[in-house]
Amino acid sequence: MSAQDAGSPSLEEQLAAARADNVRLETRLASTTAWWSTAITNIEPGVIELRGYPVQQLIGNVDFISTVWLMTRGELPSPAQAALLEAALVASVDHGPQAPSIASARMAATSGVGLNSAVANGVNVLGDTHGGAGQQCVALLNEMVAAHEGGRPLDELAASSVASYKARGAFVPGFGHRWHPRDPRRDPLLTLVERARDDGVVAGKHLAAALAIEDELAAKDVPMNIDGVSAVVYGELGIEPELARGLFVLSRSVGILAHAWEESQSGRRIKGPLPKGFLADYTGPPTRAL
Repeated sequence: MSAQDAGSPSLEEQLAAARADNVRLETRLASTTAWWSTAITNIEPGVIELRGYPVQQLIGNVDFISTVWLMTRGELPSPAQAALLEAALVASVDHGPQAPSIASARMAATSGVGLNSAVANGVNVLGDTHGGAGQQCVALLNEMVAAHEGGRPLDELAASSVASYKARGAFVPGFGHRWHPRDPRRDPLLTLVERARDDGVVAGKHLAAALAIEDELAAKDVPMNIDGVSAVVYGELGIEPELARGLFVLSRSVGILAHAWEESQSGRRIKGPLPKGFLADYTGPPTRAL
């Protein structure tokens, strides 16, 4: 009796089983390679593409700000859009060693960690209170623009928004500054936004909303600060609030890096929050015995 007669699979059955195995293998392989699927970069041996553009074509032809836009938003910006974003990033790059993120990075740099750790230390201090007002302001302006497009007057929306923050005992994000009676970054950046609006680069809706809030706060002399005016830029460029914070972090990272590098070259060790010879006030109970 032959093997076929003994019940062995036919050649056709063996081929069908092999094809089924291949389908299962391809399905598993596709599932595996999709694990970290991305629309940002295509990497193969000898190939690096950013959003579809070969990196060798970008090098020397596309500036860093345009590349940031490309990587985060998928397409290259127009030159006017890139210039407006660049202005906002330049304006936010640093605010001195008294800023918590900068101070934190400088202290870390004297503690024996590497430069990358010092920079990360500073970046990680940027949160809702220190570094988050820009994101919050973009969200506020987005809400006002949407409501205004629905028919509500901007002055009414501004009054309502300011009253809401006041009722909660909160600051209106993007307005007022504890150091500057008038933030020196406001006027030049706002002028660029107004010029972009007049040139048809942006619509000017977020600008109008921010100015309405500023008018509402005029009696208390609380003008826009860097968070507010950069929020206008981000809103006008269609950048989502959380991504706006990320771009602010990218900008401030430059200042953090510069300060961490400077401090690392000073030769100081374990530089704390107070100068040598000063100790923080103690407010606990007096010395006592067990």
